[in-house]
Amino acid sequence: MAISPCGSATDPQGRELVQHGTALFPAACYLDDPVREPVPWHWHTELETGIVTAGSAVIAAGTERFILRQGMGFFITSGVLHTALPHGQSDCRLHSVVFHPRLVGGSIDSAFWQNYIQPLLAEGAPQHVLFDGSASWHPGALCAIESAWKSCAEEPPGYDLQVRSSLSHLAFLLSRHCPADRKPLPEKTLRAEERMKRMLRFIQEHYGEEIGSAAIAGSAAISESECLRCFRNTIDTPPIQYLKQFRVQRAAELLASTAWSTAEIGARCGFQDASYFTKTFRQLKGCTPSEYRKGHGPG
Repeated sequence: MAISPCGSATDPQGRELVQHGTALFPAACYLDDPVREPVPWHWHTELETGIVTAGSAVIAAGTERFILRQGMGFFITSGVLHTALPHGQSDCRLHSVVFHPRLVGGSIDSAFWQNYIQPLLAEGAPQHVLFDGSASWHPGALCAIESAWKSCAEEPPGYDLQVRSSLSHLAFLLSRHCPADRKPLPEKTLRAEERMKRMLRFIQEHYGEEIGSAAIAGSAAISESECLRCFRNTIDTPPIQYLKQFRVQRAAELLASTAWSTAEIGARCGFQDASYFTKTFRQLKGCTPSEYRKGHGPG
């Protein structure tokens, strides 16, 4: 299957550990359904681009959020905390491609890297770009994204060349129309982003344990009030609510992929009380763990 499964494991710095593609071909395409499988906040060194193919989505990058409707697209540069959320009650689907800059740029001393990749990674370059039809070059960018995704998903003969060609055209359009004129982020903002990466990493590593806001704040060496402020300003969700959402999503993944009992899964995901696990799961997923397994479980 050429469409890759999503994942969110991170390293000690909060960076996503999922390998997007292979060492020989560092690109992968994803069919995201944030209604059924929420996309956790994460970051990676690769570049990411995508198109909303059904419904509408909220694309969040750093502290900014944008509503994209069907047919609109986005680009997110390396190292930026981001996620995709459904907008409203309708279904939501996204075609996304995650690729390493070297797929297009080759080595850092090549003309391709210097002319088309370096401008996207330079200080002051946009952290994200939206393709909403407001500029004449947006249709070409959207066409390049969809072409890369389709080639990657279907893998026709020579698909790797087609993917690289489409993404190279996208890089050309971005480097030409999105100059690095953004002012460097304030030290306060950079510090807040680093703290968020540490705290998200801590939750992702210790969600199965009994942790609270004090432990989360302590992982970034800040007070609980500063922790709350960071979460609200960056991802608009209190830390305990994010922890609850992350635990439920992990539980859903285990319900769909293992034969463990619901009680064991709840305990592994930090819910020591089975009734509270069921109540919380129903609140966030709209069904009980057992009902979820019937619709998504193995076999």
